[in-house]
Amino acid sequence: MIGNVVVLLGAPGAGKGTQAQILSERLGLAHVATGDLFRAAVRDGTPLGLTAKGYMDRGELVPDSVTIDMLFERLARPDAAKGILLDGFPRNTAQAEVLDKALAERGGKVDVAPYIEVPEADLVARLGGRWICRAQGHPYHEQTKKPLVPGVCDVDGSELYQRTDDQPATVQARLRQQLGALDQVVGHYRGHEVLATVDGSQPIDRVTDGLLAAIAAATGRQG
Repeated sequence: MIGNVVVLLGAPGAGKGTQAQILSERLGLAHVATGDLFRAAVRDGTPLGLTAKGYMDRGELVPDSVTIDMLFERLARPDAAKGILLDGFPRNTAQAEVLDKALAERGGKVDVAPYIEVPEADLVARLGGRWICRAQGHPYHEQTKKPLVPGVCDVDGSELYQRTDDQPATVQARLRQQLGALDQVVGHYRGHEVLATVDGSQPIDRVTDGLLAAIAAATGRQG
């Protein structure tokens, strides 16, 4: 029998990874990040890992069926008996539908899909505020770690610069591609009446409290 299944949703920069770690520890749920599953399976040379590697080596997308099989292989481990917290899957409506079907065939379902909602402008500021010193690569951030003197490294006095990938315009363009698919997944779970939206612009502990309350309302699990 499959335990509770929680699908944590959020855009890049929403703090999903941080919250996933906190929630899994507080609730005793196995934190399942599909990216980690792929890397571990390929590294360990499991049959599914070798199958996935074949697609990746050819520059092809790994079929959803392989991802689902890898996920349920992970679900068979003892630490997942009480339930799982999915992080990074599903990424689109098709994957959400495949997941629903696979869970139903095994007597399970998605119990709740908490969504950490953050305005796009805030996401761009979080993701596009990183600066690096030219000499040694010491990192700074416009919101969380400002230099004492603007544009100058505190450690070695070298110039701070922003990589192209970290510039707001680049970040915004990349985000808009990802947000379209996320909106579809959010709509899917809203339609299934398991979506629970939490304001992600709050401090981390307040976001955690909101997520815990949403999960408790759907599953009875208290953190």
